Amino acid sequence: MANMKKLKLKLKEKGLSVADVSDKMGINKATFYRKIKNDGETFTVGDIDKISKILNLQVEEINDIFFASDVA
Repeated sequence: MANMKKLKLKLKEKGLSVADVSDKMGINKATFYRKIKNDGETFTVGDIDKISKILNLQVEEINDIFFASDVA
């Protein structure tokens, strides 16, 4: 399960908004928000790849954010 708190923190660290990232990914801002809220949509492997490049994430960060086993 993805850790959206860490993703949001990383966006803030990089000075990017959801709109900035969704524009760079080529998806609608509302779609990105639904994926963050896990509201019926999840991030695909392609999404994760794009986000990791946009945010310049390291492998450990990608795993912590998108493949976290415990997000409590």
